Amino acid sequence: MAALPIGCTLSPEALKTRRENLVGTLLRRATERKELDDGVRLRFAADPEILVDIARTVDAERHCCRFLSFTISVSADGGPIALHLTGPEGTREFLTAMFGE
Repeated sequence: MAALPIGCTLSPEALKTRRENLVGTLLRRATERKELDDGVRLRFAADPEILVDIARTVDAERHCCRFLSFTISVSADGGPIALHLTGPEGTREFLTAMFGE
């Protein structure tokens, strides 16, 4: 598979709306954000509603940021939920900029 370019296909206006609404809501609910070599991990408290929000966000983002890989993990016994957003070199920097840091 050829390397996909790191970038978002949304218009600047659509990206701003996505960042403020869907992604912003998810980021505000994260209890931890950790930079990884190839991306970012977000951790969330165990909450059934957050799983729905994570799935909705992943579905939206996979269409406009095709280079991203998403992994959702749910810990045993009501433990935390994690979302890993990873990709090729430069992904961590892209996500940091997208998250507004």
